Amino acid sequence: MQRVDVLTQPERKVSMSGAALTKRDQIVDELRRMIVSGEMPRGSRLPQDELAKRFNSSITPVREALRALEADALVVAEPHRGVRVAGVDFERVQATYVLRRLAESFAMRRAAIRLSPHELLQAESLLARLKESTARRDVTAMRSLNRDFHFYFYQRCGLPGLVQEIEGLWRVFPWDLLLDAPEPADISDTEHELILDAVRRSDPEAAADAMGAHLARSFLALAGRITGTDNSDPFEIHGL
Repeated sequence: MQRVDVLTQPERKVSMSGAALTKRDQIVDELRRMIVSGEMPRGSRLPQDELAKRFNSSITPVREALRALEADALVVAEPHRGVRVAGVDFERVQATYVLRRLAESFAMRRAAIRLSPHELLQAESLLARLKESTARRDVTAMRSLNRDFHFYFYQRCGLPGLVQEIEGLWRVFPWDLLLDAPEPADISDTEHELILDAVRRSDPEAAADAMGAHLARSFLALAGRITGTDNSDPFEIHGL
């Protein structure tokens, strides 16, 4: 396994609040990143001794990190077989999508009438950079800027606790399965433009609807990849 050097200087790692991260938190963050990016494939074994060497750590924070990831259903521990990266539980993916649809559309509805003209310009700049990364097919930049674009609005909804809940839902969503999705990434950029246009018009309902449609299209593409069949939208009554 290739060594990850990013965690060899823990004193430089801080949380979003500015507090220093523990070794356990650093390991959680890096393993989660590797799983959701597809760098660590589904089903991969996670021997604790190898992870301890990889992260220049003792076994204890590794064990604690794996327990945290197990609580997020990103890894599974099996008796006498150790820990491995979890496969995809489609029912959990469906539930996560429904919760995202509720929370993110609501946050978008609130944010649409709270952005200042300066903040709107910043959002437009973010989308322009995202479109540029799409044109280059720079997957790493696309993933990062996509998150930045979404959370730029969520963080301005006026409900910090809701933003934290959305962050939790993003952490467990199987982004790795969308990395090489066959549908053009330009579709997502067009949907982002519709979201931004609704904010320009200070139309909260249109912004929420545009976000909902964006999440639905993405989920249905993901569902097709997981199941190999067409799926109904579980957010709609007829899909239950």
